[in-house]
Amino acid sequence: MSGADDVDWVAAMEEQEQRQLREKLSESLKLKDKPAASEAEPGSKEAEPENKAEPGSTAEAAASPDTGDTQTSVAEASLLTKVLRTRIVDNVHDVEVQQKDPNSPLYSVKSFEELRLRPELLKGVYGLGFNRPSKIQEKALPLLLADPPENLIAQSQSGTGKTAAFVLSMLSRVNPSLKHPQVVCLSPTFDLAQQTGNVLSQMAKFSTDVKMVYAVRGVRVERGTTLKEQIIMGTSGTVLDWILKKKAIDPTKIKMFVLDEADVMIDQQGQQDQTVRIQKLLPDSCQKVLFSATYSDEVMKFAKRVIPDPVIIRLKRAEESLNNIKQFYVECRDQDEKFSALSNLYGVVSIGQSMIFCHTRKSAEALAGRMSREGHNVALITGDSTTDQRIAVLNRFRDGKEKMLITTNLCARGIDVEQVTLVVNYDIPIDVNKRPDCETYLHRIGRTGRFGRSGIAINFVDGSRSMGNLRTIESHFGRKIEKLDINDPDQIEAATQEDNP
Repeated sequence: MSGADDVDWVAAMEEQEQRQLREKLSESLKLKDKPAASEAEPGSKEAEPENKAEPGSTAEAAASPDTGDTQTSVAEASLLTKVLRTRIVDNVHDVEVQQKDPNSPLYSVKSFEELRLRPELLKGVYGLGFNRPSKIQEKALPLLLADPPENLIAQSQSGTGKTAAFVLSMLSRVNPSLKHPQVVCLSPTFDLAQQTGNVLSQMAKFSTDVKMVYAVRGVRVERGTTLKEQIIMGTSGTVLDWILKKKAIDPTKIKMFVLDEADVMIDQQGQQDQTVRIQKLLPDSCQKVLFSATYSDEVMKFAKRVIPDPVIIRLKRAEESLNNIKQFYVECRDQDEKFSALSNLYGVVSIGQSMIFCHTRKSAEALAGRMSREGHNVALITGDSTTDQRIAVLNRFRDGKEKMLITTNLCARGIDVEQVTLVVNYDIPIDVNKRPDCETYLHRIGRTGRFGRSGIAINFVDGSRSMGNLRTIESHFGRKIEKLDINDPDQIEAATQEDNP
């Protein structure tokens, strides 16, 4: 990527996020107040690792000795993004469909009425606030609702309407008069399953004969129990246990099998094999659907193990580069001058949402305190924050109750707040060896300029070493980082407003 004239930072950032975001999952991600865990699955040596990483596994990352913060895990980043995306984002990507038969006509819909849904389902869709299908829904829904059913592999990120698409399809496949499981939807963790279950509950508000049950660790069923709920929302280990050991689910009667968050699922130890075992128990007539935020070789290898003869839907990559993020640096002599520069920046121009990145928890906490005393509404997230606290802070930030989010590298990857227009590197990112961290720089500034919008990145430089690190980053990406005079109001206003949405 070094020296390239047109850096596809979106592709690079998203690929790196899914490959490298590993950490031991927070204790708060576990199902709270759960009873004793159910037995291990038949033929398995260990109980299902739904919400935790094994010590020493790739899902566990040691905290940086400098920052004290671990990176946000794949599962946690996905959960936070789901929570943040309460509405459809205006995505710039088009949708590409790769059909089994390229000569077959390709259908798309522009309204939900065209799908000929049951009246109670259409009422549920509109009740969720959907007025018209999103781009992914336009192409995916006709395939998901096709008769005979089509198997589907789809790439789609949170915020594009993919959860509503497959939830609507699940509800459409159910025969309410039959009181047995007909649809199974797998998620990597209980928290992610619950997010999907919440969407289903809202969409099924008027479908009173359709019932759902969570098949997750801590929810017990007695051996030989016959479940009467039509939809099973769960995780792979528990679902496999309920099929093979408890005999509570007859896999031969399953009409639709959905895998959500496949890129997260393959990061969870054992879930790939458990999922394949479940798939092999299903009838050939069962519709099999997989959604993933990324389209890596690893994801596709997994997808093709469980989704036979699929139609493939993926987002076309729009041509985006670092050009849509204007980059500047400000020279400062010391920490006090950095703080004065930040205060001056906010005093001169009106800034919407911004993210300020510090190198350590201590510096982030100190800066948040000083900015609060200056009268700014500040949000703070560090490694000391639990997942519940991060969700609460990010929700307030998204809703505009705080305009400034001060954080460490913890939020450098995977966390998107659509309206962020400014990123400030209060400290230039360096790795554990004190070398300039180009990758983290890419992720940090990638928190702005999302979904085709323009963004601004301002770097505070306090000394020759800091300047040398910035020059290395500048050379790596082949993009000039312009100097900004923080004492020149006209230049600041021009820099922060030109081409800004």
